[in-house]
Amino acid sequence: MIRVLHTADWHLGKKLEQSERTDEHEVFLNWLIDTLVSECVDVLIIAGDVFDTGSPSNVALAQYYRFLRRVKDTCCREVIIIGGNHDSISTLNAPRELLKYYNVHITGGVPDDFTEQIITVKDIQGEVALVVCAVPFLRDRDVRLSVSGETAEEREARIRQGICQHYHRFIDYISPYKARCIPVIATGHLFAAGSSTSDSEKEIHVGNLGQVCGDQFPAEFDYVALGHIHRPQTVNRMNHIRYSGSPIPLSFSEYDDRKQVVVLDFDQGGLASLRELEVPACRKLIRVKGDLEEIKRKILLLEDARLKFATWVEVQVYTEQFIVDMDEQLEFLRKAKPFVERFFTRQVRTKASSALNEHTEEALALNDLDPKEVFKKRCEAECKAEEMDDMLDLFNEVLEKMAQREG
Repeated sequence: MIRVLHTADWHLGKKLEQSERTDEHEVFLNWLIDTLVSECVDVLIIAGDVFDTGSPSNVALAQYYRFLRRVKDTCCREVIIIGGNHDSISTLNAPRELLKYYNVHITGGVPDDFTEQIITVKDIQGEVALVVCAVPFLRDRDVRLSVSGETAEEREARIRQGICQHYHRFIDYISPYKARCIPVIATGHLFAAGSSTSDSEKEIHVGNLGQVCGDQFPAEFDYVALGHIHRPQTVNRMNHIRYSGSPIPLSFSEYDDRKQVVVLDFDQGGLASLRELEVPACRKLIRVKGDLEEIKRKILLLEDARLKFATWVEVQVYTEQFIVDMDEQLEFLRKAKPFVERFFTRQVRTKASSALNEHTEEALALNDLDPKEVFKKRCEAECKAEEMDDMLDLFNEVLEKMAQREG
């Protein structure tokens, strides 16, 4: 039997506005080291987005390397890491040859040699006991050729087809292992159709292009370890295709999520058991909405979660006019709730529309604006109808190029 732990979307270096999350990540990494030992894990898989940005801080890098060194003091024999859309290929791959000596296998991006994505894991007798197809985030250039003049629908179909073809290319390489009853795992960092997202995921392909269904993965894979979606879930009710989710809540939209890792046992050529291990929470995130009086009532009802770190509260106040002294009013309430460290405030202006039964909301925080929606509205105001599609396609291409450059 061989035991595997699947985790993803650490986002080391992540900040919530200007608030650091380093201490929360350190608590998780300490817990993960203890779990590798207590669960006697043989293989650790990290399915992308190790870091929050393509240029991680020295603190985030130190945290990452310190963790990998500590893994070698556990029973875990192999670590397999793939790049996500937030990760820099060059940053992940830079120490690749050195870390390979410590059985840490890194696939930051699609390699020139396709077979370098295939990693064999041996048991203590030296026999191959598991095969991992370590597929990283597939960038646009990895899965399709640019075609001039194609429609949005054609482009979406081409991306989806390219992703599926990439996974199906493994079949010829893994067939000899399957014939010997050796289980095969595939990884991925992508958006699967039907997944439930939170506010903190960036769209991988612009407009969620390229999303694939669970049944489009080859049946030869005994388990598909996915990253990118921060809420833990299965894909299309297929128990062996899963997002482990992020280990800490990365935005206030994840305030009620149960964070977890997945522990897998492989025996007699297949997946023998699957368990979800809950990651203990160390900070409570709370979101409250309403008008100012309603917000005040809700704050007074807050209770201490009694966790390691103080509570953070996002406050969304709906108001017809900007409230100048809102922060001062909330700070007065916070003094009665010493377990609350700070409020993340946002005023949302409401105003009646031309129809009496409709209302529109205008976010007063700049970071609420979606670049694509802003650009679309500008095009509607400035462009002719027949020019709209070309302008939007061009803008989407620019956004995707920027995302790839960040990665």
